[in-house]
Parts: sequence; structure tokens; C-alpha cells
Amino acid sequence: MRSKSIYACMDIKNGKVVKGVKFSDIQEISDDPVALAQKYEQDGADYLVFYDIGATVDNKEIFYDKIKEILDAVKIPVVVGGGIRTLTDCDILYELGVRHFSINSAAIRNPDLLREVSDKYGSDSLILSVDVKKVGDSYHVFLGAGKEDTGLDAKEWLERCVNLGAGTVVINSIDTDGVREGFDIEMLKSLTADVNCDIVASGGAGRREDFLEVFQEIDKITGALAATIFHYNLVSIKEIKELLKNVE
Repeated sequence: MRSKSIYACMDIKNGKVVKGVKFSDIQEISDDPVALAQKYEQDGADYLVFYDIGATVDNKEIFYDKIKEILDAVKIPVVVGGGIRTLTDCDILYELGVRHFSINSAAIRNPDLLREVSDKYGSDSLILSVDVKKVGDSYHVFLGAGKEDTGLDAKEWLERCVNLGAGTVVINSIDTDGVREGFDIEMLKSLTADVNCDIVASGGAGRREDFLEVFQEIDKITGALAATIFHYNLVSIKEIKELLKNVE
């Protein structure tokens, strides 16, 4: 099996780590994201992902001070998303030490932002995060913490954003988020067939075998992201890495 990456994700609101189910029923997990980041680094995470859901939903400024603390505390790559609205926001984050920018809502409102960020910092630094839910027989892109159906066809949107410069796409399945019954293989296969970039699966992991399944079923998936199972110590990153290491 080709090298695959494990992304440990933390949703941040008011400086605290929170998590919900299907983007609802948000519960506090920890008031110390720095300590949690250090734990996940020690456990073997390849990337740490921080989504400032408060900045996006409540239209607040990005939590720059906390990001700086996290960057000073860990050495593995840190992805920051939520609240990035302009190239200037990326400039500020870059000055702090962030090298991976995750853009979601702002890309829908201003697709040219993707080109601006890619042109300045490279496609390897630009990550498109897209929240997807099945509507009838189609997959739509959603905004507003999974509550607003944009009507955009998810497959067409992904292809457009890759053409605009996104080097990685994180596909968040709203239908399986926090449910712990496995990644949404059907959705991922449908959306990624013609997308030529790194793809990260997100939403639904409940067992270490779920990571093996998504990597084996869809070869172009280069990473898998999870939050709930790591927060509640249901599966360790070390266990996942051990399983993947023993499979070709």
C-alpha cells in the first residue's frame, strides 16, 4: 500500500475543542487544544487540523494567539481552517508559521480566492474543505455548519476548485460525521473518480479497520481524517498505523 496519512482533527470554538454529530449537538471535548495537539503528535499523527468553527459561523476573527501556541508546541504540519476570508488572512497565518490553509465557505463566496492563495503560496499549501450531503440522488455542497444547501453539485465543485489551484481536497461527509460507522465509501467513490489531486476522507471513522477500508477501496485517497474516535480514545493513531504498516 502506498504511504497514507492520518489527520487528527480538532474543531475549535471560543478557544476550546468541541465535537458534534452530523454537524449538530456540539459538545465540549477539551479546554486545552495545545495539550491535545501534543498528544496526537506523540501518537503518530501526520497532520493536525484545526477548524475554527466559531470564526466561520459567528463571523469572528481567527484564533491567532492559540494557533501560535500550538505551532510552538508541535513539529508536525498544522492545517488551519475556519474564518479564512481573504489572502491577507493567509498572510497573517503564514507569518505565524502556518503552511497549510484550509478554505471552505470563502471559496464558495469568492472562488478567485483559491487562485490567489495558490499563486502566492503554491497548490501544496492550499486545501479545499468541502461539506457534502446527499440530496435525493445527488451530492450537494453545504455551508453554515451543514445547515445551508448551496445547491452546488459536489463533484462539479471539486473539479472546479482543483482547476483553480487546490492541491488537496478534504471531503467531509455530513451524513456520516460523528456516527462512527465507517467512511462514506459510496460518496467518496462517486466524487473522486475524475478529481486529480490528493484526497482526504473525513467523517464516520469508528474502528481502525475503517481507515484500512477507505485506503484499499479508493486508491487515490491519500489521507483519512478523524476526530471523535481520537478524542474519546476509542482508537489510537498508533493502532491505525500498525494495521496499515502490515498491509501491502
